[in-house]
Amino acid sequence: MPKPIEKILLFCSDFVAINLTYIFWIKIRQWCGFYYESELLLNIPLMFILYFYWVILFAFFGLYKSWYAQSRFDEFVVILKTVSIGVILIFILTFDYSVDIKNPPSLSRIIIISYWLMLLFFVGLGRISLRTLQRKLLERGIGRRNTIILGWNEKAQELYDKLKTAPALGYQLIGFISNSRDNLNKKHADSSVIGTLKEIPGIVKLNNVEVIIIAVNVRSPKQIINIISRCSDLPVSLKIVPDLYDIVMGYGRTNQIYGMPLIEIMPNLMPEWERQAKRIMDVGVSLVVLIGFLPIWLLVSIAIKLESSGPVLFKQKRVGLGGKIFTIYKFRSMVQHAEKETGPVWATEKDPRVTFVGRIIRNLRIDEIPQFINILFNDMSLVGPRPERPYFVNRLKNEIPLYSRRHRMKPGITGWAQIKGGYDTTLKNVKKKLEYDLFYLENMSLRMDLKIIFRTLYTVIAGKGQ
Repeated sequence: MPKPIEKILLFCSDFVAINLTYIFWIKIRQWCGFYYESELLLNIPLMFILYFYWVILFAFFGLYKSWYAQSRFDEFVVILKTVSIGVILIFILTFDYSVDIKNPPSLSRIIIISYWLMLLFFVGLGRISLRTLQRKLLERGIGRRNTIILGWNEKAQELYDKLKTAPALGYQLIGFISNSRDNLNKKHADSSVIGTLKEIPGIVKLNNVEVIIIAVNVRSPKQIINIISRCSDLPVSLKIVPDLYDIVMGYGRTNQIYGMPLIEIMPNLMPEWERQAKRIMDVGVSLVVLIGFLPIWLLVSIAIKLESSGPVLFKQKRVGLGGKIFTIYKFRSMVQHAEKETGPVWATEKDPRVTFVGRIIRNLRIDEIPQFINILFNDMSLVGPRPERPYFVNRLKNEIPLYSRRHRMKPGITGWAQIKGGYDTTLKNVKKKLEYDLFYLENMSLRMDLKIIFRTLYTVIAGKGQ
């Protein structure tokens, strides 16, 4: 099922379920003898307010993300959690402190439980019906994700056979990838070897591949790291046969395929509600900083303009989430055309190109403030790896294995690497900071973000770090 159609059906299913629940709940209140407006048309405004309330809550908890053969029971558990939290919030928001604190809950308040049960039933029924339909479509070959198996051996062929017996899992097998060109066009069942490791980017683009499953016989840890490094730049989901997992650092999420587990490499471990909360925090803090301290930023702009010629804001192309190129904004802290003579170079601790005002705003981290505009544009976050220039990204991803995995997350103004390391002056420094970035990727959470933000504030106030 195409993603747009899936989203439309989800919204339609929830629209019917939420409003049907509300109509039934009105009838129950009337039957119990509580006053309620009997004309349905007069209830429509509140009905739509409740609908949008639930849609926002469902989106916050990830109930509108794409679904591929996941357990319907697992989705129902998420619905149970979301509906329960939503009903509790309604109960609290409609709480009358002058009455409800002094007296035990009245029957009119208690029957909100009936609303909870009906909403759970109707939303759950709609979702399960839709997922069952999706499963049937997948079994008929509609809506599957194009998949290639990286490996040409007994294990890869066994995996292929098991995937073919489980069409409802949603994998449309394109073929095998081999390390050797000698295996090209060799066949197994109704598929064959379609390319080598070096040809993966072209194969992914040509066949619109969404999943790569690694099933190679590994001779050394370096070999599997090399394979993952080659694939980490691609817009695909990476999965690996479990006996290779002890070689790969980081967390993984296991999916069972008819008795054969696959481990997803570097999945998004932050729950949907945390990612939504992170975005809300990003936008909220950005608006407060940009608008609340606007007079200070105007004074900084005047100081920069008075000291040296050139624009107040420094603009530069950087690489962001998924390898996307975006324009980063900073207060200019160096002389104009600072790299005219040298070409692209990293800044150093006592960089002679930095102006007097620039040194002050760098020490106070004020030069980073315009990047809150990048956060509002959704190119950056408060916390994440520092975005690097395309010139250095192209150089470093060929020299450092797994460097491109930094682009699996949105870049940030601050991050674990920023509060732990200094300037990128040598390849050794870059490798060390990459370890910090990957550590953050493996452990990212709201709690981790708050810890980094407080550590950053302490670093700035104490005058430490770089």
